[in-house]
Amino acid sequence: MPILSIVLWLPIVAAVALAFFPRAADSAIKAFGLFASVVTFIMSLFIVTGFRTGAAGFQLVEMKAWIPQWGINYALGIDGISLWLVMLTTLLTPVVLLSSWNAIHKHPKEYVISFLIMEAAMIGVFVATDLILFYVFFELTLIPMYLVIGVWGGANRVYAAIKFFLFTIAGSLLMLFGIIYIGFQYQHATGVLSFAITDLYRVGVTPYAQTLLFFAFSLAFAIKVPLFPLHTWLPDAHVEAPTGGSIILAGVMLKMGTYGFLRLVLPYFPEASIRWSGLLIALSVIGIVYGALVAWVQPDMKKLVAYSSVSHLGFCVLGIFAMNQASIEGSILQMINHGLSTGALFLLVGVIYERRHTRLLADYGGIARTMPLYATLFIISVLSSVGLPGLNGFVGEFLILAGSFQTEPIAAVIAATGVILAAIYLLWLVQKVFFGPVTNEENRDIKPIAWNEVAAMVPLIILMVWIGVYPKTFLAPMGPSVRRLINIVKTEGNAPVLVADESAGEVARAPLGGAK
Repeated sequence: MPILSIVLWLPIVAAVALAFFPRAADSAIKAFGLFASVVTFIMSLFIVTGFRTGAAGFQLVEMKAWIPQWGINYALGIDGISLWLVMLTTLLTPVVLLSSWNAIHKHPKEYVISFLIMEAAMIGVFVATDLILFYVFFELTLIPMYLVIGVWGGANRVYAAIKFFLFTIAGSLLMLFGIIYIGFQYQHATGVLSFAITDLYRVGVTPYAQTLLFFAFSLAFAIKVPLFPLHTWLPDAHVEAPTGGSIILAGVMLKMGTYGFLRLVLPYFPEASIRWSGLLIALSVIGIVYGALVAWVQPDMKKLVAYSSVSHLGFCVLGIFAMNQASIEGSILQMINHGLSTGALFLLVGVIYERRHTRLLADYGGIARTMPLYATLFIISVLSSVGLPGLNGFVGEFLILAGSFQTEPIAAVIAATGVILAAIYLLWLVQKVFFGPVTNEENRDIKPIAWNEVAAMVPLIILMVWIGVYPKTFLAPMGPSVRRLINIVKTEGNAPVLVADESAGEVARAPLGGAK
């Protein structure tokens, strides 16, 4: 069964079907979109059950010729690096549609269609094993998110949408030039034009070209993360986006940047990655501390959570460029953790905003008395984001810092202050909003959290506890793929030889001793 294609195309088929629904059938549109996203999630569970934990290469591989004269194929596969990112995407999409049930009244059909197309595009990024196909899906995510921010966003939505689009597409165009160059370098070396991701691992280029390509790809992914100082589009996008847009943006779309570093930058440009790792680590540490300090002084709840994303994603980049087993596994796990905890925080900020139409901390106080269930869910999400032992955030941050300390002890120590700062600004948020006297009379009669909002939060809370208590479930599948990635990066020379690896359905690499 071509399970990857099924999971990839189900949301697209549902979006096309929704186009024929009458515009006035709001409830039917929302119900069908939610149903389609839940079915997609259920089908994605077959990816997990069919995944062989001990294999390092791509599994469940599918390939059909797409544009054969240019060596471009419809090629899909999944490994331990991408497995949980696909699952996170298929989980958060129904969470978004369920939590938005009562919040979206303007153009609900277009809203649901946008998220279904976005889901398919993000899945495509994580399962594509052809570089051109990867790029197509990478760019396709921009269009629905641009519309989500620009149509259903706040007062400055058009400015935020255009800024988001221009920032992200500028870096992507540089990456496209790099993709074309690598493809033709492969043709020059082998006589065959191919854009298969694993084929291109063996392209040998001069150190100068590798450095230029490293920065071309890294810029695209650093903007997407976003890494300091390329982060300025993110707070505007988050603040102006509707709640569903913020959940998907923080939960999944930013991870396309960190995933790109792992999937393409490290294995394609190993020498440049090692040579310039200090720069990326320095920027990630600055982002961790800077994001935390700026979040601390925000008067707006949503902007506070947005800057916390800058800080938390800095940990992921730090783990990637520390380049050891623990730090990279921690980075991948922290991508999932951030999607759960920050996605939950954006959802809950949206819940209170729908009732009070303000996100200013000064307008709240004592909410725990009037909304006890909401306060409980919010505090659990905060503790998850802070990294409380027993919840998911602790495991990811511990692995990143422990792994980074082995290779970059100073950076790890400075980054650890971000954990302390996160506790300060998030617990300060909890204190200002939920505790103390009720000074604003409007806070005494707030409508309690709705059933659909609670239902959307339940799977997120379950996973926060599951990962925190038994992380082996999530770490075991990624171990072989991470070891293999590290071997590629650490191998001497920049032109590896292909060695058959039949058990993984892919290829392994051995040193060739290429140009230094």
